[in-house]
Order: sequence, then C-alpha cells, then structure tokens
Amino acid sequence: MIDWTRVGAMIRAGVDDAPIARVVGIKVSQLFTLVFALGAALAAFGGVVGAPYLSVYPGLDMEMLPLALIVVILGGTGSLLGALVGSFLIGILYNFGQAMLPDLAYVILFLPMLLVLVLRPQGLFGRIVS
Repeated sequence: MIDWTRVGAMIRAGVDDAPIARVVGIKVSQLFTLVFALGAALAAFGGVVGAPYLSVYPGLDMEMLPLALIVVILGGTGSLLGALVGSFLIGILYNFGQAMLPDLAYVILFLPMLLVLVLRPQGLFGRIVS
C-alpha cells in the first residue's frame, strides 16, 4: 500500500518532508493519526484473532518482547521486508533450537542478532542513515 497507492505517496511525503507536504495540501498530522489508528486497529485485531489460538497468559509479554527486538534488529529498522524475513528466520531458529538443543534455544536466537550487529549494523534490509 505504501509503494503503489496515492495514500502511500502522501504518507511517504509526510515522512520525508512534512513542511513541503503541508504546502501541497496534505494534512500531515491528520494523516499520521489515521495511520497510527489503522496500525493500532490491526494490532488489536491480530490480538483478538490470535489470543485463543496462542493461549495467551500473564507474563507472555516477557517472552515475546525479546523476540520482537531480535526481529527488528535483524531486519533493520523501518524495513517491512526486513521484519518479515527476520520473523521467519527467528521463528525457524527458535523452533529448531527448542527441538534440537532446548537448553541453548535462547542463545541460538541471539547469535544471528550478534552477527548482524557486528557485520551489518543497519540490519539485513535496513539502510544507512546519515
């Protein structure tokens, strides 16, 4: 949606240069509020749909937050493709780690993150910000 629609072009313009986007008639603050609300709605929908399947319980957040951090670092901040690839990579590594080496499953997760931070600090699909 971001790359191929008019709304996506407006969002990109607001992110890149908000004052110029305002000059051409884009209401940047309202657009960003709408994008935030849409993202929150999608997250809520995902939670409602996934909660019964994943058997949510108190304390699950402390298990998921490190996984989310590792996914973002692997993929690179601001890269949706990177988040997708990072989540698949971490999901596969975590499941294989728990099956093959249960005691080292968490360490196996942090090794790719460490390698990415050392070799490519911007992430797999991130770009260098100057």
